[in-house]
Parts: sequence; structure tokens; C-alpha cells
Amino acid sequence: SLSFCSLITDYCNNRSFSKPSQINIQSTMKSIAAILALAGTAAAFAPAPTTKSSTSLSATVWDTYSGGVDFKGGKFEFDPLGLSETYSPLVPFFREAEIRHGRTAQLAVLGYIIPDFVRIPGEAYSFEAVPKTVDAHNALLEGPMHQLLLWISLWDIVITYPSIQATMKGERAPGDYGIRMLYPKDEAGQKKYELNELLHGRLAMCAIGGIATQTVITGHGFPFL
Repeated sequence: SLSFCSLITDYCNNRSFSKPSQINIQSTMKSIAAILALAGTAAAFAPAPTTKSSTSLSATVWDTYSGGVDFKGGKFEFDPLGLSETYSPLVPFFREAEIRHGRTAQLAVLGYIIPDFVRIPGEAYSFEAVPKTVDAHNALLEGPMHQLLLWISLWDIVITYPSIQATMKGERAPGDYGIRMLYPKDEAGQKKYELNELLHGRLAMCAIGGIATQTVITGHGFPFL
């Protein structure tokens, strides 16, 4: 470094050599070695260059996606397994899955409660044939359940699979099927709408699990106590 060169130059300039025979080569080499040792020691304690960490400046998944809050509006960035960091390329798929399961759970909650009060026409769906909603699974396992499985599979093949492919390519926002009824026009309203859907979907996923467990344990319909 420049500091080390200056130190050597000053040292040599301050030495008075009258005759070549008076130069003590061994002493000079020892002095230079001592200077080198001191220079290395000083470099070891010198402060490292201050560079900003790219990790601290990089955006997290919560900066890109909504949903990092709880029902009270407080911060709630729930990712205990760190999947958004470990599998960051799959984050769009994770959000797609969350939205889809949330929507399905909201429909399931209604589907568990409403049939305890109202039934569609048909002897197979009457209260006599199916006393409680939870009984419908076994009672309708043949026929209607097969149709339901068929239509869900058809939806996944024709709609879901191409949609996920478009999402992973960045051509489509997760959960966006182009339905704009009652969708806000302004950006702030859209963000609030999206957050509400996420929060309601998360609540519904917890609710349907509780409803199904409670009704199986108690054998009762709504309110499943």
C-alpha cells in the first residue's frame, strides 16, 4: 500500500550511510521485517470496507404480496417454515393454492350450514334420506359424489392447470380468473379487496376444519355442539 511505501522511504531517508562498509545489512533486514510485521498487524485491525448488505435491501415476499397482517390490521407475517425463502420461485404457486383453498373453504362452510335448514328438491336430498349434512357423504357416495369428482377433475384439467402455468410465467396474478363484478376500480380498493379475501379464506379454512371435527364428534348439525 501507499502507506507502507511511504514508511519504507522515510526509514531509508533517515538513515545516514557514510560508506558502504558501514551498512549493516543484517540490521537493515531485521528493521524491514519489523516494519512489515507492524504493517500487517495494522492492516488486520483496520476497519473493513462498509458495504450495504444486499439481503437487507432485498424485498421480502411480504413486500410483494398482500396478506402479512392479521384481522386487526397488525403485522402477521406467518411463514414459520420459511418456505417463501427456501422455495422462492414457487411463491406464486403458494399464493394460488392459498387463494383456491380459501375460496373452497368459504363455500364449504356455507355448504355445511345451509343444508341443515334448506334442501334442494329430490327424495335423495330430503331430510328423511339425509338427516344431517355430515351424513350426505356416505348417503350420496354413489352417483352424486362421482359426478362431483368428475366435474372437479374437468375444471382442474381445463381451467386450473393452464392458469397455474400462466401464473408461474408471470402472465397472470394468482387467483385471477378475470371476474370483475363488484371489483373496485381504484388500486387502494383492489388491495383492500384482495386482503379481505385472503383473511376470510384463512378464517374459513380454520372454520371448516372445526365444523367437520365437531359435527363428527357430537353427531349434531348446526351449531354442531
